[in-house]
Amino acid sequence: MQSRHIRRCALAVLLAAVAGVAQAHTGHGTHSLMQGLAHPFGLDHLLAMVAVGVWSVSALPPARAWMGPATFLAALLASAALGLAGFTLPWLEHAIALSVVMFGAMLLVAARPLPTSAGLALVALAASMHGLAHGAEAPAGGLAGFTGYAAGFLLTTAALHVGGVAIGLSVRRWLGERRAAVLGGLGAALGAAGIYLFGQLAA
Repeated sequence: MQSRHIRRCALAVLLAAVAGVAQAHTGHGTHSLMQGLAHPFGLDHLLAMVAVGVWSVSALPPARAWMGPATFLAALLASAALGLAGFTLPWLEHAIALSVVMFGAMLLVAARPLPTSAGLALVALAASMHGLAHGAEAPAGGLAGFTGYAAGFLLTTAALHVGGVAIGLSVRRWLGERRAAVLGGLGAALGAAGIYLFGQLAA
């Protein structure tokens, strides 16, 4: 029974990766709600956002598990507004890839987690990098054009967080003593994916 659930979790991660094989910073528009909904399905964004959900239910106290997704969404929106205003950072795409590596490391130690404040600070930092990228690609035309696009990427981000929460809860409920090993495996896979993405940018 446990091996079946391990396979299901692995399949969920694989499907998430396949769904976002192409990084979604370019190649589609950013002028509507629907385009905003599609935007976070780049592999770097997708993996990070799912990881936030998994980490939140695996490392935070049960009563505070909502704080991981909420922190990410708040920082994402605030930094997207900064990006819309023209603020950016050098090597931003590289930082986003490294955020995936960071979330992998956080899952590796989820059985012995960081203090809540430190973990949430890292979540906010990663979200800020992703938000700046979203904001930099926002449509010209100011706040009116930004609103639908932002609503779209926030809705998709929230849905990806929920998917990560579902994976994390499944691991906690069904895998028992294997939970730490499975989270470690997910973290290692996530870290490897982030290193691959970074290498693609550096090539």
